[in-house]
Amino acid sequence: MARIQASSNYQLTGDTEIWDSLKCAIAVSSGFQRWLLECDAQFQQLRLEEQVQCYLRETLETLAY
Repeated sequence: MARIQASSNYQLTGDTEIWDSLKCAIAVSSGFQRWLLECDAQFQQLRLEEQVQCYLRETLETLAY
């Protein structure tokens, strides 16, 4: 059991590191910066994590349309 738990924790840590790296890459992209400038002031007050999630959601909705 401990072996499975250790493996799960390692995977979670790896996923978190990947997400943090991806989040930073998105945040410095020109598309994200342009999107942020066009957003309401309420979006600019959100945490970076929330901004990136909104950006990705809107981008995927646009692509799905």
